[in-house]
Amino acid sequence: MLSDHIEITGARENNLKDVTVRIPKRQITVFTGVSGSGKSSLVFDTIAAEAQRQLNETFTAFARNFLPSYGQPDVDSIDNLSAAIIVDQKRLGGSSRSTVGTITDINPLIRLLFSRVGQPYVGYSNAFSFNDPQGMCPECEGLGRVTTLDLDKLLDRSKSLNEGAVLHPDFAVGGWYLSTYLMSGWFDGDKPLRDYTDEEMSVLLHGTGKVPVEWQGGKINTTYEGLVDKFTRLYIKKDIGAMSERNKASLLRFVTAGTCPLCQGGRLSPAALAASVGGFHITDLLAMEASELLATLRELAGTVPPAGGPIVANLIDRVQNLVTIGLGYIRLDRETTSLSGGESQRIKMVRHLSSSLIDMMYVFDEPSIGLHAHDVRRLNELLVKLRDKGNTVLVVEHDRDVIAVADHVVDMGPKAGAHGGQVVFTGSFAELTEAPTLTGRFMKHALPLKQEARTPTGALTIRDASRNNLKNVTVDIPTGVLTVVTGVAGSGKSTLINEVFLGTFPDAIEIDQSAVGASIRSNPATYTGLMDDIRRLFAKANGVNAGLFSFNSKGACTNCQGLGVLYTDLGFMEGFKSPCDVCRGRRFSEEVLGYQLRGKSIADVLELTAAEAAEFFTEKKLRTILSAVNDVGLDYLRLGQPLSTLSGGECQRIKLATELHKTGTVYVMDEPTTGLHMSDIQHLLEIIDRLVNQGNSVVVIEHNLDVIKNADWIVDLGPEGGTAGGEVLFTGPPADLLKADTYTAEAVRHDLAVFSRT
Repeated sequence: MLSDHIEITGARENNLKDVTVRIPKRQITVFTGVSGSGKSSLVFDTIAAEAQRQLNETFTAFARNFLPSYGQPDVDSIDNLSAAIIVDQKRLGGSSRSTVGTITDINPLIRLLFSRVGQPYVGYSNAFSFNDPQGMCPECEGLGRVTTLDLDKLLDRSKSLNEGAVLHPDFAVGGWYLSTYLMSGWFDGDKPLRDYTDEEMSVLLHGTGKVPVEWQGGKINTTYEGLVDKFTRLYIKKDIGAMSERNKASLLRFVTAGTCPLCQGGRLSPAALAASVGGFHITDLLAMEASELLATLRELAGTVPPAGGPIVANLIDRVQNLVTIGLGYIRLDRETTSLSGGESQRIKMVRHLSSSLIDMMYVFDEPSIGLHAHDVRRLNELLVKLRDKGNTVLVVEHDRDVIAVADHVVDMGPKAGAHGGQVVFTGSFAELTEAPTLTGRFMKHALPLKQEARTPTGALTIRDASRNNLKNVTVDIPTGVLTVVTGVAGSGKSTLINEVFLGTFPDAIEIDQSAVGASIRSNPATYTGLMDDIRRLFAKANGVNAGLFSFNSKGACTNCQGLGVLYTDLGFMEGFKSPCDVCRGRRFSEEVLGYQLRGKSIADVLELTAAEAAEFFTEKKLRTILSAVNDVGLDYLRLGQPLSTLSGGECQRIKLATELHKTGTVYVMDEPTTGLHMSDIQHLLEIIDRLVNQGNSVVVIEHNLDVIKNADWIVDLGPEGGTAGGEVLFTGPPADLLKADTYTAEAVRHDLAVFSRT
């Protein structure tokens, strides 16, 4: 008989303290608790990781070489697991060839429709694919744009090759690329390019052949490739969308990019572009927002030939899911690299809603991120839909409205870090509201509406903004106050602030959720600047060189090179990570570990949490930095914890901690409540208030109702997302918002009504 519960016994991953818990199957279970309480350690690092590891074990050793590797979590046992599908917040990424249509598998259905009933007939469905040689535009190879080298930007014709006439950094004097030209014997390296004959310039730009080159003491024969041909092969033929920001910026200095003249940005061959269904070409459908496409497909449903009927019905179902989840403003031809973390997560959800598989385990990481209160209801409908198909749904979440849809709640705590890692409550949502835990208490608590807003000291004006979906927006962003910019997903908030406002006022300090470091060697101590002073303190106390107290140089354990762990490649089996048996995970050599500061070694200090470190250090500069880290709610972070383990919200808060001391400037924050428990919102607002009281201006993009209610000034965009948005619907203090007719005003009125009854 099938078990009705997942049984976890003795989970010790990260800060979990021998957690034993039963989770009902085929129900929605929401995991709550403050940041760092152990929610993700239990759900993702233990349950989901073990489910994926065991699934991978069913494949052959050869097949496992091509699958992601999952280590065995630190747990005594997990029983009755289902196959897991993880729907996280990692951006979809990809290249310029990856779009919303391709990632959701809607594009293949549209291609199939055109191959079956499109007129004139073109061919099989791959004839309508811009990623297939049969369907892509021959001029731009399916990218929709062409990039051409601008020789006037690449060459300084007043200089010779020896003087650096080729301006791209990869062709610098003394480098390998330039040496093939200088040592070919075909040019005078000291002759300015403006004095080259037509034949010399032709050879420089387009020549071919073999040339001898002296390199690092020897002579080798290498292929000569003209400058234009080499540059085109190395850079232009590469996908710009997949380049690093540095390489992309370097390339764009020397090229001219524009819409492909043959396909006019449509990416497809002339034959594919000419075919139509019901008067619509394939590019017409791909360029529509999902809500418009849905209406168009419903019109087509009654007019297409019988062969296209089932395809259109399937398309309607899939596009409806996009609209239902709050992505009605998304176009199918939008590149996945431009999607936010929240949009990426919701698109991943859509991919699974059409699946007929049952008894799966879906794992979500704060799916409400990026969603306006108006859209959370739709999210809940999708979670319920997944459950009702017979699946187990696990959700890590802070949003009250999402928690309320749970069949079962697991509350972690009681606090964060070393003070968390325990299950402090399990039960129904109704029981949670009566529980004495931090989450239970705050389910009935909400901040009041600010009645007396601060008076602005001036204004920073955005004029006639029309980027993306903005409709010639002119709006004042007041200075000296807290301004909250809100509106439904896709209404234009990020475009208005992150693009237009920051572009107009580039001196503003942007504090977003991008990673602060992906290296295992980066940690809060190095990022905040604490480490330099800590090293100096240890050096002074022991009369030695400060460099000894760096695990990146002199002081590193020679066995693990300062990593603290050893990675063992087991060939076709899963690789193995183990603590270094010389330094026992402490990263430093025995000599360095023997030096102490107030009874602690450097490794001991890096094990301190920010709260513990604030008590340990008496030095003013260190205490100032640690106070800022603690103030932003990261008191549970260990000084030596790898930054790669931080969530987006934690990354944003550690950036905020490094900026708190500045005054007289403008701060821009993008959803700073991401990853914050309800009990931390008041604390975040106190930090923001401190910044404003010091003379700063703070602009926050936010959906959280407590933050909106406590703004001094609100800018509400909408009314919907995409082309139906892009307008400023309301500006003013919170008290005046209550009279407005917007989704935000409706949500605030509902919130105040609910909490006035509790």
